[in-house]
Amino acid sequence: MADKTHSEEIHVSGDELISKIKELVHEGNIRRVMIKNENGNTLIDIPLSLGVVGVLLAPQLAAVGAIAALLTKGTIIVEREDQ
Repeated sequence: MADKTHSEEIHVSGDELISKIKELVHEGNIRRVMIKNENGNTLIDIPLSLGVVGVLLAPQLAAVGAIAALLTKGTIIVEREDQ
């Protein structure tokens, strides 16, 4: 059976970025998170699979923090699994 996914875009400012990513990951049915700058260039692409929360996600969150410090406005692309 094929996996069904859908994507959504969330526009955020740099200071909202980390809290929004943590909130999305905590929701659970996320397959991938991409962060793009205001020009549409992909800054980071984080594939998430079941169980990749906590210690394994810490390095990616550190990278997101560095991006947030430089980002004025950005877009989070969230790929979710349909339930």
